[in-house]
Amino acid sequence: MSDQSDDYDYTPESPFNALPPAVILLAVVIGGIELLFQVGSYGIVGGPDAIGWRITAMEQFAFFDTVFDSMRDQGIWPFEHVQRFVTYAFVHHSFTHAAMVVVFILALGKMVGETFGNLAVLIVFFTSVIAGALAYGFFLDTSTPLVGAYSGAYGLIGSYTLMLWIGLGAMKQNQMRAFSLIGFLLAIQLIFGLLFGATPDWLADIAGFIMGFAVSILLVPGAPRRIMARIRKR
Repeated sequence: MSDQSDDYDYTPESPFNALPPAVILLAVVIGGIELLFQVGSYGIVGGPDAIGWRITAMEQFAFFDTVFDSMRDQGIWPFEHVQRFVTYAFVHHSFTHAAMVVVFILALGKMVGETFGNLAVLIVFFTSVIAGALAYGFFLDTSTPLVGAYSGAYGLIGSYTLMLWIGLGAMKQNQMRAFSLIGFLLAIQLIFGLLFGATPDWLADIAGFIMGFAVSILLVPGAPRRIMARIRKR
């Protein structure tokens, strides 16, 4: 009798194999930093000083509007403060704050990576993070530090929205439906703001979304031509 066991051999595929490496990298770095804060806060590592690691990280790496205004006024741009345009995205207020953004990055980053490529995920994420900091610095006058990778995650949402926008247009359907996700998220932010007090970082999120949408136009072959043709018809 022939051995038919080979017909039933099955090796489960790791769910991480389906994710672009850039998405895994972002999730691991953000999650790893938060995990370090967590174990430090419980005194598992780092000794007594570890309890204040999160606060110290915010002081050194968060984006401050006051620091930005000072650099602009003096015309001096030291690296220790310029880096804040990016580093603020890797420090979060809490475990929940970090966990939510990791979920966004895993979900939206997978779609963006599969459509535009692995490098595009990093381009969209970091340009959106920088755009969020710039909007926060230019349009607000606040002492509240900006932290968290939500502007980068919203950039990935912007990229995904462009994908839907083009797809709906190709199917001759209402393209405004593409903006339903960002509309829903902003509505949730509004509700939470009314219930628990609004925070100014929503502006960075919107700037990240706009940047992600705009940058992705350059990443889609033929997208600018198709979009301009659509506008001219209107």
